[in-house]
Amino acid sequence: MTVIDIPGSKSVTARALFLAAAAEGTTTLLGPLVSDDTEGFAEGLTALGYAVRREPGAWHIEGRPAGPGADTADVYCRDGATTARFLPTLAAAGHGTYLFDASAQMRRRPLAPLTNALRTLGVDLRHGEKEGHHPLDVHARGVKGGALTLDAGQSSQYLTALLMLGPLTAEGLDITVTDLVSEPYVEITLAMMRAFGADVRQEGRTYRVAPTGYRARTYGIEPDASTASYFFAAAALEPGRSVTVPGLGTGALQGDLAFVDVLRRMGAAVEITDAGTTVRSTGTLRGLTVNMRDISDTMPTLAALAPFAEGPVRIEDVANTRVKECDRLDACAENLRRLGITVHTGPDWIEIHPGTPTGPAEIATHGDHRIVMSFAVTALRTPGITFDDPGCVKKTFPDFHRVFDTFAHTP
Repeated sequence: MTVIDIPGSKSVTARALFLAAAAEGTTTLLGPLVSDDTEGFAEGLTALGYAVRREPGAWHIEGRPAGPGADTADVYCRDGATTARFLPTLAAAGHGTYLFDASAQMRRRPLAPLTNALRTLGVDLRHGEKEGHHPLDVHARGVKGGALTLDAGQSSQYLTALLMLGPLTAEGLDITVTDLVSEPYVEITLAMMRAFGADVRQEGRTYRVAPTGYRARTYGIEPDASTASYFFAAAALEPGRSVTVPGLGTGALQGDLAFVDVLRRMGAAVEITDAGTTVRSTGTLRGLTVNMRDISDTMPTLAALAPFAEGPVRIEDVANTRVKECDRLDACAENLRRLGITVHTGPDWIEIHPGTPTGPAEIATHGDHRIVMSFAVTALRTPGITFDDPGCVKKTFPDFHRVFDTFAHTP
């Protein structure tokens, strides 16, 4: 059995940075993810006037409940969707003029449901070029609060950003959701808000957030479940292999740990304890039809593993993967076809037929870290796979290639 220490969760780290910045007092984050996305978030906080001190294994953030310390700031969000969506929302609660921009990749990704909701709350913001996209100017003067209706069918991050804003408003927020994707990520948000002292309640499709503010604390970041999926998939693929990820067990916040339930349905042996999760190959991978709406970040992992199953693998209800770092449905289909695999796709589904992937082939990554890490699993059984942009894994796991290669060559 191989034990793999997975870096901290990107989703948890980003939320923790927001909550720490908004809290009264100094928060210490233990084991935060160190990657392009999270460093970009921390640098964005610094640009806004928050004091962030980073040391190995711990980041310290001095909270400012009244909002950013800077009256004006230019914030570059890099490729980070959490940075690009959370920081303008945080800044709106303060007082000043803040300009946000992002990479070409992030500029393509939608913001409109979030920015429209902020406008409903009275926030003065303007899109600098294309409506509903970065760049974005926020002229902040605090947020009174109130009630709004939100469509979070493209991204749960819109709802998360507004929920985290709620305790910073003068009167609180009532948010009624008409559609919601990746709901387990919202459960992460709610649990973390409460850990920082918020009073948030869910009544059906409505979330009620009281204007409590937040309290600083020491907060440990759990391993990233999405990143763990590549190692779990690799263990399920290779006969005689098993992998354990400590710190990601029955108490985990992240819904993406449910990916191991998909592997169990396919035939892998799975054990989840308080201490961690273990996946072991049984030598068999069955085909299946699976709805991955709630764990869509692991869709590429399953797609890359799918050719090795004994029957077709059909993944449904993942339309939102078309507006991630790239169109992940089409990217997975494109690359699997390059490897000689039969693939069919629709607006929100992909069906992959059994086959033997054949190289050599260069994987078109579209600058998407999850495409690289997913097809590293395929490469375990397919000599000659290369990547046109292997370095884009820096977004969430800069050391991925070394760690995965070490794992692959460990008996």
